[in-house]
Amino acid sequence: MEGYSKNDNTDETDNSFRYEVYSTVIRAGKRTYFFDVKSTRNEELYLAITESKKRFENDGSYFYEKHKIFLYREDFDKFCDCLQEIFDYIKTAQPEPTPRIAEEDELEEEVAVKNFSGLDFDDLNK
Repeated sequence: MEGYSKNDNTDETDNSFRYEVYSTVIRAGKRTYFFDVKSTRNEELYLAITESKKRFENDGSYFYEKHKIFLYREDFDKFCDCLQEIFDYIKTAQPEPTPRIAEEDELEEEVAVKNFSGLDFDDLNK
């Protein structure tokens, strides 16, 4: 996950403002999540979270289905507390599956090699 800041080419005498201030992206399987910090005309920052999924039409063409959430500063603490509560519940109710250990992969590779150990390449020419 890598974020970036937008360049601000404005100076104090310029009446223009910038909308997008900072962004980061999470690619998660078939979904992509965009976290964009944006600025209002009053220079108040807020978070826009976008979920994007590639969808296909019957003719094979595709489009991106997007869902957005706008989160304003006054709701950050409530939002974070609620997310943490939900994450804690999920971790308690359904523990993470045990990740595969490299030793298991090596063992499977050894078994595969043993299954072919009786093969003699000279037999292929006969």
